[in-house]
Amino acid sequence: MGFWGQVIPKKVAGIKIMKIKRFTTLCFAVLSMLFVCMGLYSCNSLQKHIQPLNYVESIAKINNPDQGFYRPISVKVSEDGVAYNKNIISPSTQLYHLRIDISEFSQAVNGEKDKQLTQAALDGLGDLLALLKSNSKNAVVRFAYDPYYGGSKDKEPSLQVILKHIEQVCVVLNSYPNTITAIEAGLIGPWGEMHSSAIANAANITPIIEALLSNTQSIPILVRTPKMIYDYLGISLNDIDNYSIDSSKKEYRLGLYNDGYLGSDNDLGTYTDRQREVKFLSRQTGHLPYGGEVVIPSSSLHNIENCLPEMNTLHLSYLNIEWNNEVITKWKNSLYTANCGMDKIYYGLPAFTYIENRLGYRFVLTNSVFKYSTKSDNLQIELDIKNVGFGNLNRAKYAQLIFADKDGTTVLTENVKNFDGANNFNCSAKLNLQSGQYDVFLRIYGEEYNGDYLYCVQFANENMWNENIKANKIGSIAI
Repeated sequence: MGFWGQVIPKKVAGIKIMKIKRFTTLCFAVLSMLFVCMGLYSCNSLQKHIQPLNYVESIAKINNPDQGFYRPISVKVSEDGVAYNKNIISPSTQLYHLRIDISEFSQAVNGEKDKQLTQAALDGLGDLLALLKSNSKNAVVRFAYDPYYGGSKDKEPSLQVILKHIEQVCVVLNSYPNTITAIEAGLIGPWGEMHSSAIANAANITPIIEALLSNTQSIPILVRTPKMIYDYLGISLNDIDNYSIDSSKKEYRLGLYNDGYLGSDNDLGTYTDRQREVKFLSRQTGHLPYGGEVVIPSSSLHNIENCLPEMNTLHLSYLNIEWNNEVITKWKNSLYTANCGMDKIYYGLPAFTYIENRLGYRFVLTNSVFKYSTKSDNLQIELDIKNVGFGNLNRAKYAQLIFADKDGTTVLTENVKNFDGANNFNCSAKLNLQSGQYDVFLRIYGEEYNGDYLYCVQFANENMWNENIKANKIGSIAI
């Protein structure tokens, strides 16, 4: 019998039955493959794992590269080399201000003739920078012809000799791009502050700026007043409101240092129109260092409730811890309160603590998500990072993922994309690890030197930094 009672011949029925069996077998095979595929998908699908970390900002001081309260180092250069106090360099200070006296090479000081810098002098400068580098320290560099930085004017050699000196020292400075935070143009006037001397004018300052920019490759160049920037750019104060500098131009590296900071309405002659010029400068200081010295203890501009908005606008990254000491003491004796801002964890703490923790960038990890399958052969990481500092990370850093076993031994290191300080950092790694539990760290660094990782960036979270490997713990994974 067939369907609906139809009679089917035996031969035909056999063929029909064979076809049905084959069809059934094929369906079973297809279904089996489908279930296998579904199983594989289940094994390989990425599961989301939010890492149980402390995502609250710590109030601890952090010595991160290129920022902070600096200490000055007096450097005396002679034909025989350089002299300075090595004992100033300490674990507690990250940034130093090199005040380099090259007055012995000026006729106005040596009484003989203007001279080129000797090889011994250049080697001595290189040795000093190498010492800072070996300790993972940074420096803001300023040269001057003021003997012993004593406040003398009109001690400069001819402009031609100044330009030659720039050419000579830049050969050395270019070898330490991660060590040197910035070059303060200096060279003219008392303390190298680019005023008072007879040659403190655009006819001399503009060629000096050009020489510094042309003879350096990536180092920021800072001058004393905004007008010096305008003169170099060939513009005036009336042109600055909508003026911006293309990032491909060397003048993109041209910024300001302010040794009259918060001393008066115009910062002791720094500004002509403070509000407009601060807005213009903020477009440069967003990617360049900005700092100097606070002055005039009687000024109300550095009262904590007054100074913070402009510190944010200008992305303040460094200040002198020693000058003005009365202003520093004023900040230590003042409190950060609700009248100052919304950072509640600092309420009741010294204003100095708040400013110290906000100089430059300060990264807080606010979320860490790992995505991986049960096979754990591929790890995807998504980090949310908040910069709570006044400034920004002005140069990208290398980054690595580090996997450590339960004994703290590093078992795998993977290079990932560079870290540029953005709010989101996503990366991934192919894993070839044995079964077990592993802590995962992110190392952000400037360079590797003699097996050490230098100029590493620490997140401002509790219990996240591993000093031994110079890296931040961002989570764990079970294989």
